Amino acid sequence: MPFKKLLLLLVLSVSTFIYAQDMQEGFTYLETGKYPKAETFFETILKEYPDNKTAKLCYGRAVGLQGASEKAVTIFTDLLKLYPNDFEIKLNYAESLLWDKNYTDAKTFYERFIKENDQSFPALLGYANTLSNLKIYDEALIYVNKALEVLPGNPNALNSKKYIYLGYAYQNQQAQNYEEAERLLKENLSLFKDDKDTLLNLANLYLIAGEFDKAETTYNTIANNPVNKTMALNGLALVKHLKGKEKDALTISKKAYNSISTLNDKLLIQQTKERYIQALIWNNKYKDAQVLIDDLNESQPNENWILALRATLNIYKSDFKKSVIDYNRILQNDSSSFDGNLGKANALKAIGYYDDAYQSAENTLTFYDKQKDATNFIKTLNTSFTPFWETKVSYSFDNGDNKAFAIQTKIEFPTSTKFKWLANYGYRTTSNKVTVNDATSNDFSLGLAYQLLPNITFKGTAGVTSAKANTSDYTQLVTDLALNIKPFKLQVLDIGYKSEIQSFNAELIDREIVMNNLYANYNLSTNFNLGWFTQYFHTWQNDENTRNLLFTSLYYNILSKPALKAGLNYQYITFKNQVPTIYFSPEKYNAAEIFINLIKDEVITKPNEWFYELTAATGLQYIEDDSSQSTYRIQGKLGYKFTDRALLNLYGTRSNIASATAAGFTFNEIGLRFKWYLCGKPVFRE
Repeated sequence: MPFKKLLLLLVLSVSTFIYAQDMQEGFTYLETGKYPKAETFFETILKEYPDNKTAKLCYGRAVGLQGASEKAVTIFTDLLKLYPNDFEIKLNYAESLLWDKNYTDAKTFYERFIKENDQSFPALLGYANTLSNLKIYDEALIYVNKALEVLPGNPNALNSKKYIYLGYAYQNQQAQNYEEAERLLKENLSLFKDDKDTLLNLANLYLIAGEFDKAETTYNTIANNPVNKTMALNGLALVKHLKGKEKDALTISKKAYNSISTLNDKLLIQQTKERYIQALIWNNKYKDAQVLIDDLNESQPNENWILALRATLNIYKSDFKKSVIDYNRILQNDSSSFDGNLGKANALKAIGYYDDAYQSAENTLTFYDKQKDATNFIKTLNTSFTPFWETKVSYSFDNGDNKAFAIQTKIEFPTSTKFKWLANYGYRTTSNKVTVNDATSNDFSLGLAYQLLPNITFKGTAGVTSAKANTSDYTQLVTDLALNIKPFKLQVLDIGYKSEIQSFNAELIDREIVMNNLYANYNLSTNFNLGWFTQYFHTWQNDENTRNLLFTSLYYNILSKPALKAGLNYQYITFKNQVPTIYFSPEKYNAAEIFINLIKDEVITKPNEWFYELTAATGLQYIEDDSSQSTYRIQGKLGYKFTDRALLNLYGTRSNIASATAAGFTFNEIGLRFKWYLCGKPVFRE
């Protein structure tokens, strides 16, 4: 070989080696994640060597990995035009489509690419990640496994596989396929033993599915790793709250809160403070919670998580308008906020803005498709405005030989969140074998209810009572007009007028006694579990008699799940005229009793579950100036909810509180009630 050619080859080899050595600095920047330095480095190279393929490729990666995905796609598109068969350029072009979130085009490109080389690890893994981003998780698992066949144990592929499983499980969770989601997460745990992310997802799945014992076990597993203990304690506190064990929730949360000084993770510190304040709220320690929230708000103003805590506190205190203000601030900061949208829906519902509550809940679902809490909120709200039919059948008797059989049917048909039609029909037949009296009555009425203002609702019905007794046969007009008012927070006032026929027994029906009642009901709740209910009736009758009745009850809410309360009742009755041979009409009557009430409300009962209520009371009654008499009262209800639309319950009462005779009275009633929602949702909702 001529000397000149040898010299040229040597110069070129040395130049290439030196150039590669110069490029190594930029490669190192890319490998170590120093993308701004890598961008500057390769930009400088390209000024001197504008056509250098390697420099262009590395420059495209540097800008793309900094977030300038569109620019990266343009760079690799241009390179692909120049080098259409270059393997490295194809890979980087496909990856740039992922950076740009153009998963559809990436899927198409990877499919062509894999046909050319089905053993390319980067292509197989890139395609698996593309399918995962498109939420085609079943196929994503197939291709990540193919990638692992090519490079077994590759950490990037294993990490992708883990997150494909997590995404696949979450997809099933959102579709409420809880068993399949559980299977996928457990399969993930078999591959990645005690993986924190998988365990947290599994615990959250159990919370959503209502399997609180399994959630508790999972959080305890997480707590076995000392690094994750605080995180696990936060989860355990939530489980205790959902089980209704608020004191345990606070104890656990306080333990986590006391460990904050040992934590370095800012997000975990925030979550721990948040859970502790929530636990204080759950335990009605509102002042303590307020102090902590105010301190946080002063140091971190306008932070959404702090605003959400303050809004939650105000909901528990029934300051719903204040809650709405904070939820609006949250949504100004982030319109997609889950707490902001669904929290606002709950607050608006509480103050009677039902259309706006629907809107806020639906906004939640636009950002969080099929989210269970939002879906359940709309479902519950729908139930409030769905037409229903309810029928009660009852049989009653007392030791005065009065017997009665009754059927009562009512229909409510809402046509909007503000308006509903009302219809009632009642049939009652009563007899007394001693007095040889019997009578039958039929009641029919129509009416409406209309929400005049968010805190004021009018309800009115009018109809007729048709009665047939031993010596009389008549028809009377009857009405019931009332206003339901929520004047201030934690207060409800009902005022109204009602006319009705005295129909306790056959003799009273025969006498055609019309009762005209002016009444008021007032209920005051508090933030410290104490409540006070008062009722007053002023009645004038067409037999020239008048009655005043006062009933008041002071009670304390002991438990919330199931609801348990106890208290003291007092009743005072006075009649203008005393006609004891006709009906109970003392000049003065006083009664006091202590009671306890246990209830699982049918409203919160799920399909295929039982609901119940039991009330027991005992006390003393004073009739005129007679000596005191002991009293008792037992009321019970047991029912079953077959579906969201149908339920059935048995109910009964036994009491010896004076009502029809002056002494020694015992009354018994047993009945059956059926309720059926005529539609699956409100007729005015699409």
